[in-house]
Amino acid sequence: MNSGAASFDELDRKIITALMANARTSFAEIGSSVGLSATAVKRRVDRLRETGVITGFTATVKPSALGWRTEAYVEVYCEGAAPPRRLAEVVRNHPEITAAMTVTGGADALLHVRARDVEHFEEVLERIRVEPFIRKTISVMVLSHLIPDSPEAGATQAVPPEGGGPANRAADVR
Repeated sequence: MNSGAASFDELDRKIITALMANARTSFAEIGSSVGLSATAVKRRVDRLRETGVITGFTATVKPSALGWRTEAYVEVYCEGAAPPRRLAEVVRNHPEITAAMTVTGGADALLHVRARDVEHFEEVLERIRVEPFIRKTISVMVLSHLIPDSPEAGATQAVPPEGGGPANRAADVR
């Protein structure tokens, strides 16, 4: 996999957008919509995978269908300077943490947590807090999603157009 910035053109962008909207779309269907043969689409997808632009294919599932009806963001504050790799080890041990990132500001990390209910969320929070380098956490419960087709709400998002303008959002809901 190439770690540098991959170059791709408008046809690649359209192929990626089609795959993000529905990864099961056939190469023939994509080719028909972008003006290429199925073989040409496959070659481009193979190249995009080899260069690391496409990193995989997934199924999106509505979290509530799996019983995950409670959602929160948790700010994590560490004692001293906890290395990001140590934080990564901790979050990998909690399947309820669906996203985790180091951040600027007062907190050291921000976690996105999904749980069955408030009691389950509290249990996850206690498991996180027992780590010796975690000084405190601040949690914010999600009440509703104002943009229901956003990735945070469990949806996939189309590739932003060149220039960084607003993206067309796909209607898939996890």
